[in-house]
Amino acid sequence: MDMNLEGKHALVCGSSQGIGRAVAMELASLGATVTLTARNEQALSAVRDQLPRPLEQEHGYFTSDFDRPEALETVIRSRVEEGRRYHILINNSGGPPGGPAHSAKKDEFTAAFQRHLICNQTLLQALLPGMREDGYGRIINIISTSVKEPIPGLGVSNTVRGAVASWAKTIATELAPDGITVNNVLPGFTQTDRLKRLFEGKAEKTGQSFEQVEQAALGQVPMGRFGRPEETAAAIAFLASPAAAYITGVSIPVDGGRTKGI
Repeated sequence: MDMNLEGKHALVCGSSQGIGRAVAMELASLGATVTLTARNEQALSAVRDQLPRPLEQEHGYFTSDFDRPEALETVIRSRVEEGRRYHILINNSGGPPGGPAHSAKKDEFTAAFQRHLICNQTLLQALLPGMREDGYGRIINIISTSVKEPIPGLGVSNTVRGAVASWAKTIATELAPDGITVNNVLPGFTQTDRLKRLFEGKAEKTGQSFEQVEQAALGQVPMGRFGRPEETAAAIAFLASPAAAYITGVSIPVDGGRTKGI
């Protein structure tokens, strides 16, 4: 199986922690040169210094704020104009706050739409010409199992994640003739700071203890445990590799069997 990413350059969004960080580590271990991006420069610098360098790659990073799409477009376009090429794009950004859809403010939907779909589109348009010229492109969106089964209490997230999945399926068809693949990976309950915050928020709203909320969530997972960021990263690394050249337009749950739909 060809998992060699030598000579490939990956841009990993939201890579200062959690699943994004794990993805950056996995891609670097397979030989890719990795550029990290997130808001926290200190955290990015620390992760950059920890990335594997089996082929003596020179990894890097730049700061970005996905709540400011115009600023993101400026920085990524300037990097492309400087001659940087990216063959693998990992779209990943923190999810919106929890709460029901019917009571969410319009601004919450707008902010989430910009952070996820508009920023994804911005990066795609900046990096696509280079992917076409180099004959290699992998666009992988880290979304949520909510695109298959909406998750109660995550109204804004369910709505926007679904839009991203539909966007991805559309461009997968459009870019297939170029040999560029577009796929979604759908993490289930994964041991990250976001999961902890969601459990804390639910405990506060319902009057349950954190442990009660946690155990109720565990009860939904046939494997009986939460996932590790590295397990999601492994699926993403496969989709980023030459071995996955004929897989496009799919949404793959990494959830321990939690999603009930086929």
